[in-house]
This record gives sequence, C-alpha cells and structure tokens, in this order.
Amino acid sequence: MSRPSASAGDRRGLVLVGTAIVLTGLNLRTAVNSVGPVLQELEHGLGISSGLTGLVTSLPVICFAVIGFAGPPLAARFRDGHVLAGALLAMAAGLVLRAAAGAFWLFVAGTVLAMVGGALGNVLLPSLVKRWFPTRTGLLVGAYGTAMAAGGAVASVSAAPIARAAGDAGWRWALAVWAVPALLAALPWLAVPRRPGASRTAHTAVPLRSLARSPTAVALAAFFGFQAMQAYIIIGWTAQYLRDSGLDAATAGLLLGVNTVVVVPLNAVVPPLAVRPRLQRPLLLVFVACYVAGYVGLMAAPRTVPWLWMTLLALGMSTFAMVLALIGLRARTPETTAALSTVVQGWGYVLAGAGPLLAGVLLGATGSYAGMFAVALAGVAALLATGWLATRERFVDDEVAARVPAVREPDAASPRG
Repeated sequence: MSRPSASAGDRRGLVLVGTAIVLTGLNLRTAVNSVGPVLQELEHGLGISSGLTGLVTSLPVICFAVIGFAGPPLAARFRDGHVLAGALLAMAAGLVLRAAAGAFWLFVAGTVLAMVGGALGNVLLPSLVKRWFPTRTGLLVGAYGTAMAAGGAVASVSAAPIARAAGDAGWRWALAVWAVPALLAALPWLAVPRRPGASRTAHTAVPLRSLARSPTAVALAAFFGFQAMQAYIIIGWTAQYLRDSGLDAATAGLLLGVNTVVVVPLNAVVPPLAVRPRLQRPLLLVFVACYVAGYVGLMAAPRTVPWLWMTLLALGMSTFAMVLALIGLRARTPETTAALSTVVQGWGYVLAGAGPLLAGVLLGATGSYAGMFAVALAGVAALLATGWLATRERFVDDEVAARVPAVREPDAASPRG
C-alpha cells in the first residue's frame, strides 16, 4: 500500500510545483509592463527628465542582470521554494514602496526591491522545470511563459484605466495593485517539498565562471540580450511613442496590450516547436522578419493600422520563448541549467539594458524617436547572428569539459610528498 501512496504523493507534489511555477510566471512581468502606459504621468509626478525616464525603463533590466546572479548560490544553500517565496514577498513590498515614493531615489529603491522576484524567478524557473519535469520541458516552459505573457498583458492593458479611475496620482495605484498577486504566488512555494531523492550535497551550484569557456553559453547570452533589448524597448517606449504620434493614453496602452496579448498564445506554442532542432533556424528567420516589418511600419505610419505593427512585433518577441527552451536544451543537468540560465540572463540583461536607456538618452538629446528605431533595428541584426550560433546542437557541459585541462594522476610508484 505504501508504493501507491507514495506515487499519489509524488503526483500531488508535481501539481503543487507546476501551480507554483505558473503563478510565479504570472508575476514576472507585471512590475515592468505596468510602467510604460503611465510613463508620462510618472515623469510629471516625480518631476524627472527624459534621461531619468530612460533610466526608469532600463532599471528592471539592470536589476535582472545583477540580482539574477544570486539565484544558484541561494538555491544551493536553501530550498528552491523558500528562495522564490522570499523573492515574491520582496517583490510585493517593493511594488508598494515605489508606488508610495515621493522622491525619485525612493522610487528607484522600491523598483530594485520589486525586481528581486522577477530576477530570481527568471533564472530559477528553467532549472526547476528541468529538475521536476525533465520529460516535459517544452510543455512547462510554454505554460509559465504563457502565464508571464498573460500577466504582462493584463498589466499593460489595465494600467492606464486604473490610473484614470483612481483620479489624482492614479499612476501610483496602477503600479501598486500588482503587489496582491505577488503575495498570492508566494504561498504555494512555502508548501513545495524538497525534490524526492535530492540531497543538499547533490544540489550543488555549477561555477558560473566555467561557462565563459563555452561558445554556446556565450552565444546564448548574446542572443538573450538582443531579444531582451527588443522587448524592453517595445515595453518601455512604444506606448509613449504612440502617444507622441497623436494617440491618446488609453489607446496607446491598449495597443501595447495587443502586443502582449498576442504573445500569450505564442509563448505556449513556440517552446514545443523550438525543442525540435530542424525548426529552430526557420523559426528564427520568421521572427526576425516580423521584427523588421513591425519596426518599419511603426516608424513610417504609426497611426495607420498600428495594431498590425504591434502584432508583428509580438510575433518577433517569440524569440524570448525560444531562448527559454534553448537554455534547457543546451544543458544536461538541472544544476548546469541553473548556472546556464543565470549566465545567459544575467549577462544578457546587462547587454539589453543599453537599449531602452540609449533610446531615452537619444530622445532627450534630439527630440526624435529616430534613434530608438536605429538602436532597435541594429539589435535585430545582431539577434539574427547570435541566434544562428545558439541554435547549433551543442551541450555546454561538453564544451566546458573539453576546455578543462586533464589532471595527470600521480604515478603509483612515485613518492608522495
């Protein structure tokens, strides 16, 4: 009788972990996507310049890069569920703090705290999928990627209406409301058991520096960085660009919402396709073509079928779901997956942060969005080149092992000092 009982317990554990993963994914982009539609109100409310507004749009990317490196060491020392529960609680506190901030430095502090949940969730979820669902990687990556896109879509669409309904300083409510789902997402992680058969010694972090010897890890990091650059330019600046092109705030926010809504089903479909080696490069070419068409259309005719341009950009943003799938495919173990996820996303976000920041600086210096489009299109070209390398069938474990000099065993007859 004990064996069926244990099996039923394992199934309940898998359901709990799957639920926790999806709920966490739902919260990974709400803190970021809720800012763009109320960027103008935030700028006026805090009394900041366009340059500092550019910092606001880049700050989440910087936080994802820096904080994400803490993921594997924390997971090696503490239970994964406890790490993510703490991260989501920190996110909730940060969301409230930045919404109540009266000074820019306090808004920055709240944003950094809010990004803890997103940063640790970004790097730990791929390894958790590998650990708990090794034969269903594409399905689970698709599930939490879909939840991530859905949460971002709701945040984008509802931010402007919430701000308008709340009256004076309504942008604060548009940012603070997302603390509630973050709190709810923390609860199931507290009940997640340690993985059966896993010991503290077996759950050892892979040295991050060792992945610098892997060409595939480097290519994946660059690929991730250039696709994230596109996403954060789109999320951070297109709503404001559409407003400056003559559309009202609600319509601009709705169009950004269209972009994120279209991403929702794509994030469910792309990972199961991307795990098939023969489809990876054709998918990459389609996504790059969509990026180019969307940016050119948005630049040339922002008020003519803007929903089409935002939809094309959403199709291009499927590169995010693709690179998440590739992270799991290019590592052999959960520990290597965690290290690879950290390196790829950490250094990738460092690279990505330059995009929206540079867009804000160029806008402030020239008063034109031409610089933003130039940065975006140059990034698309780099995305194609690095993605082409990342889609080669390689394992980073093998590349790292091949570059570590073999240690010569001491001869049995030789004296031991």
